[in-house]
Amino acid sequence: MTLFRVERTVPTAPEEVWRRLTDWPAHGRQVPLTRTRVLTPGPNGTGTRFTARTGIGRLSFDDPMEVVRWEPPAPGGPGVCRLEKSGRSVRGWALVEVTGASGGGSRVVWTEELSVRGVPRLFDPVLGWAGRFLFGRAVDGLLRNG
Repeated sequence: MTLFRVERTVPTAPEEVWRRLTDWPAHGRQVPLTRTRVLTPGPNGTGTRFTARTGIGRLSFDDPMEVVRWEPPAPGGPGVCRLEKSGRSVRGWALVEVTGASGGGSRVVWTEELSVRGVPRLFDPVLGWAGRFLFGRAVDGLLRNG
């Protein structure tokens, strides 16, 4: 398993940042060759399940996830969302934290631990770099285009 973290500070209010980062279908529009499908009725919360499908045709894999912790930001308090990944190819978890930033705006910390089936631990540093790169781009796109 590899652990990586993406951190951003933006001028947007925590409630809006939370809304953008937990718009699960929008994640699929930020990652190339990926579509995200929500499997449970809204609104989002603990128990929400969704699947990100990445690839083309037979060269695709599913990344099913479930929200196991859901605490939207409140005045003076952080927002915390924890996802558990339970796929055949990708396993692990993600923790999304949104807090107010000093001077206004928000600070985002996206921490993820991934294990990809068939990828030896020797490649964890490469997987970590790729995760930071891809999730960093996705977070940037979500925060910019919300």
